[in-house]
Amino acid sequence: MTENKEEKKNITPVEEKTEKVEKTTEVKNTPKKAEEKPEAPKRTFTKNVRTRRPKSNFERPKPEFDQKIIDIRRVTRVVKGGRRFSFSVVMVLGNKKGSVGVGIGKAGDTALAIEKAIRNGKKNMIKLKLTENNSIPYEVEAKYNSSVVVFRPAKGRGVVAGSSARTILELAGVTEVGAKVLSRSKNKLNNARATIKALSEFKA
Repeated sequence: MTENKEEKKNITPVEEKTEKVEKTTEVKNTPKKAEEKPEAPKRTFTKNVRTRRPKSNFERPKPEFDQKIIDIRRVTRVVKGGRRFSFSVVMVLGNKKGSVGVGIGKAGDTALAIEKAIRNGKKNMIKLKLTENNSIPYEVEAKYNSSVVVFRPAKGRGVVAGSSARTILELAGVTEVGAKVLSRSKNKLNNARATIKALSEFKA
């Protein structure tokens, strides 16, 4: 015991520090067991497939008459406070079976003007009495203001016409007729009214 005490006394403090450092390095160098990490769940990627809605059996009812706008104008009215705009629409309605009419609608909005034109066209509808080949029985001429229109039956030639007269004849269901505008008037409304006046001779 006395010898061990003497040996400890002979050890310098520097040697004690080196021994402690060596022990700590041995502890650090000892391999640690690898920690087992829980496996992350695997992701499954799916393609973005759009699911289509089932088609409904609902169908919009078809309109009773075919419609076509032949003229639309923006009208400006100057008042004390400034300018006010409105729209004027001329529309032709027909079922291609002998019924046809021309309507006029005026409003501050185009949609409202079109609705008014449709209502007015249904009020002014006329029913025509056509021949077996969907033509007119004889030649006819009509005048409205400065517009003059002539219609002649044209077998096997189809509809030979221009301006608003062609639109009215097609929607009326007349397939074989020749029309000619004799006046220089380019007013579509007057030409349309002259056409209706001429066709009104063949009312059923």
